[in-house]
Amino acid sequence: MNDKLKNFIVRTLSGAVMLAIVLGAILASEWSFMALMTIIALGGIWEFYNFAQKAGYQPMKLLGLFGGVLTMLISISLFFMFATKDSTNDSLFAIIFGMTIVTLLLLVPLMFICELYRKSTTPIANIGSTIMGMLYVAMPLSLLILIPALLGTSSGGWNPWIVLFYIFIIWANDVFAYLFGITLGRHRLFERISPKKSWEGFFGGLIGAMAMGYVASLVLDTEPVVWIGMALVAAIAGVFGDLVESLFKRSVDVKDSGNFIPGHGGWLDRFDALIFSAPFAFVYVLFVTLIL
Repeated sequence: MNDKLKNFIVRTLSGAVMLAIVLGAILASEWSFMALMTIIALGGIWEFYNFAQKAGYQPMKLLGLFGGVLTMLISISLFFMFATKDSTNDSLFAIIFGMTIVTLLLLVPLMFICELYRKSTTPIANIGSTIMGMLYVAMPLSLLILIPALLGTSSGGWNPWIVLFYIFIIWANDVFAYLFGITLGRHRLFERISPKKSWEGFFGGLIGAMAMGYVASLVLDTEPVVWIGMALVAAIAGVFGDLVESLFKRSVDVKDSGNFIPGHGGWLDRFDALIFSAPFAFVYVLFVTLIL
């Protein structure tokens, strides 16, 4: 068996396992979905801190990971306080929300205090990269938790298909961008960062994403313009997410962000578009829900 065939088999099998885990966690319950988002956040933060170390900085990994968990807990608490019709545990989640906010507020100055004792020559970059790991990875994924809460408020409870179709939109954008790119790609999109991306692939990805958004509106029985608009926002932001991660990898001369997923690279390699698009999609959905 040659190396190319072996790599293809490994990539296919690991991709199938990853797909089953992601779909299973989302379909099982809101708790498993939130646990999955938290695991992705921690894996992504860890890989970002590895980037920072390769760049010569010394992020405070444990404090950053703890901050990531706190960031996720804030959105989890908000979800159960406002997105479900069961008010039994509202007071409990309100307490968790308050304690988490206070702890997170104290965590940032604690990083400055810790840096006093580390005797590093790059204290500003160390603190900055620690906070940036939380903002770049955990904050977007925490907002992703709230998107189904905003879109599902009319029916109440947990609707996994809202999250699934959002992920399908990201995947459709990737697949159509690839197909259009290899067949029609002539004009480079951002050659300095990603030489293989083309404008043809970019617009092909938008077409695929919007088509999936339309399908989502039919299945979820909602206004097509809402989901098509969100697909457009998520697809454009997702492309920038991929470019940003490519920028980070080029800056430290690595091919993949990690090797956690055989044949696919690391957490950031697989979920960069999902992570980067989430804040834009959240603001879009918030705007739409306020208007409608």
